[in-house]
Amino acid sequence: MQAKTGPADDADDCVGDRAEHRAADSCSAGRKPGSGDLPGALYPIWQWLVLVPVVVLATIVAAPIVIVMSLLGYKRAANLRVAASWARLIAWLTPMDVEVEGSGRLDPAQRYIVVANHRSQYDIPLIYGFCGLDLRWVMKAEIGRIPFVAQGCRAIGHIFIDRGRPDQARAAINAAVARLPEGTGVLFFAEGTRSRSGELMPFRKGAFRVAVDRNLPILPMTVTGTRSILPPGSLRVRPGRGRLVIHEPIWPRALPTDEAISDLCLRTRATIAAELENSPARPDGAD
Repeated sequence: MQAKTGPADDADDCVGDRAEHRAADSCSAGRKPGSGDLPGALYPIWQWLVLVPVVVLATIVAAPIVIVMSLLGYKRAANLRVAASWARLIAWLTPMDVEVEGSGRLDPAQRYIVVANHRSQYDIPLIYGFCGLDLRWVMKAEIGRIPFVAQGCRAIGHIFIDRGRPDQARAAINAAVARLPEGTGVLFFAEGTRSRSGELMPFRKGAFRVAVDRNLPILPMTVTGTRSILPPGSLRVRPGRGRLVIHEPIWPRALPTDEAISDLCLRTRATIAAELENSPARPDGAD
């Protein structure tokens, strides 16, 4: 499953000083990626005979539970207890060691527009399972056709958009944000897709337009390590370590709308880029 960014007509990019920021994913003390509990040659057997079937089964079981809880008015519990547990199960089975920094920066009374960099499909279980925030995801419409996943996501309130219909996408996002209770956030991968090279790509402005329109803070999150677990374009999973940094919220400034959007985009990207540059490099030099 891959979450996406906002409307396609906000595709003009925000890239700061136009310099590309490249940083190797982190691997701090603990298990080194690729040196999990199973020898490397045997790990594909674990992946296809245990990890994948168990995740599929967990998805089939979790979806109706989430739907029923949501219909009964327990969307928050369905998200934080069931869906987040599904994400943590993926991390545990992989295994993915997880490090989270900055969770104390979350205000339970605040709504957020969450912006994260995107390196791997494993960004999703890392953020969903361990950030501690009641999240709504902005997803491409195609995910809405996946059995069980689609029904569960719709019940919780995740947002499906058709990037070919920007007006519909903007309306869907604005409607969802207007209904957000306190202590929740809408998450955007502002690069629009996973970075194939490991470099931080230009940010699209959809998330920042929503933040300015609604006068909500951006909550930047930096993800490292996940690209080593499942690189873009690969089906080969490897054990590893994922690190999630939750930064201080960034509020829109009192500027004309277009300037406020660009300013917010630049400041958010600079925050994430700085964290990527300061991330400790892996000993083997891989991303």
